[in-house]
Amino acid sequence: MRTPTKTLKALVSIAVVGAICISGMAAATALAAPAATTAAAAVGTAIVIQDQAPLRAAPRDSAQQQATLWQGDAVEIRGERMDYLQVWDYRRERGGYVRASQLRRIGGAPEDADALMGVVRYLRETAGSEALGIAYAAAWLQAAPASMIKSPSGAEAFDALGNFADRLARRASGNAQMSKAAEATLAAHLEVAARYGIKFSSFERDGRMQICYDGDALRRVLSMPASPEQQARAVIALTRPACINPDLKASEALALDEWRADVLSRVEIIGLSAYLKNRVQMRRASVWSGLAFQYARRDINDGGADSRAAMAAAQRAIAEFAGVVKADLPDDDQSLYNDVAMRVSASRWAAESAKPASAANQPAVQAVAGEPGQTCLLLVDAKHDAKNPLARRCTYGIVWLASATRNREGNALAVAVQTMSGWRELWVAKRGGDGWTFDVLPPAAVNPDVGYVEFAGWVPGGKQILVARESRGDGKYKRSFEVLSLDSLTTQKQASDPALLAAFRSWQDPSWKRQSLSLR
Repeated sequence: MRTPTKTLKALVSIAVVGAICISGMAAATALAAPAATTAAAAVGTAIVIQDQAPLRAAPRDSAQQQATLWQGDAVEIRGERMDYLQVWDYRRERGGYVRASQLRRIGGAPEDADALMGVVRYLRETAGSEALGIAYAAAWLQAAPASMIKSPSGAEAFDALGNFADRLARRASGNAQMSKAAEATLAAHLEVAARYGIKFSSFERDGRMQICYDGDALRRVLSMPASPEQQARAVIALTRPACINPDLKASEALALDEWRADVLSRVEIIGLSAYLKNRVQMRRASVWSGLAFQYARRDINDGGADSRAAMAAAQRAIAEFAGVVKADLPDDDQSLYNDVAMRVSASRWAAESAKPASAANQPAVQAVAGEPGQTCLLLVDAKHDAKNPLARRCTYGIVWLASATRNREGNALAVAVQTMSGWRELWVAKRGGDGWTFDVLPPAAVNPDVGYVEFAGWVPGGKQILVARESRGDGKYKRSFEVLSLDSLTTQKQASDPALLAAFRSWQDPSWKRQSLSLR
């Protein structure tokens, strides 16, 4: 016969695969203690509700401490003495006494399910109580009959269980500087969650350890009679970009993003609350913009078969982002909104068809294959063909030829080059005393994270170029509109609003103003 703690874990596992079948009598039987372990019959099960609850050898504060219990730990009740409960902890294989105020008795019969769900609903909105919430959700799965687990109540339980696990993982990943006591508490909560069958993965990202829930309970929500809100929350948690392992192979990353796009597309956003609808559409926009880049990258290697897929993905990303209502964004989502805008902007040129070749007597750009996976950008004119170009520069990124633009004086040309999924540079070809050269203008002088820099207009005279930049790197966000010197590409003037710069008011490019997301 199984112990109470092992029973909870087993029942969670069984319920997650959708094959649970247990009656109230069977649940009660499973909670009974083996006769060989104690002379007295067990009188029930309890969940620890406080952290660092001491398990003592005797029912006194002065008695030796046998172990430290944490919220969410499940113990078997063997008896009572004074204001202590005599318990047995099967995980630690220790018995002892715990103050009754630090425990809550739970029932395992179907009639106890409603009371357990009431606690789950309360803990759902209580930050820091994730391990305790997981324990109560597991207890509900133990008490509820199979018919209830397959009902909307079961979807609510799995929704709460997944929310607790995901929130616990985010707590573990989002606190870079914690006290030793806080670290010990968090580690204990993760251990408690693992005892109930909750699985976490971990990997290094940007020099920090990222911990992620594997999402098993949340996937169950998507296959159950769940409400649109529950499905939306599940999908948002399952598609978190922070939980994508940066060491995935390109093919694995593409398959994962296609799966993310698929599950996001299944969420019905009509009727969702405004902020939740925005979150779903922002996540869709982010995923589709990444797919546009990946399809374009694959297009380089397979001879052009994925160009239409890249265009469709970019158009979908722009459409989803356009559906976000900025006025309905809570403060916590403002940063996310800016990040999504940058990702969509980085890939937006995939939505445009390449422009036809310019007049033969004018400088123009061509893209040719370089080394495997590489694209070389050539500057050619009537006297200099691809074999003898005016300038040449190669990249492992995507050259968006549709973005190519030349100034009126014919001494400069700009083209967008996307080197990563959320990072787009501006390459500027300039004519100088030594001929033509390509210079690279990045979104910011930081480690590439997310950002873009884009052409915004030419200033007459052939000495200045207008650009818009937006980036987040090293924990800092910046958006600016700048007037650059063509000679050095250094900033001469900048402002947070283009209306504050006379050059932008007079010379900004109409197509840039119409298409750019920097003016959102």
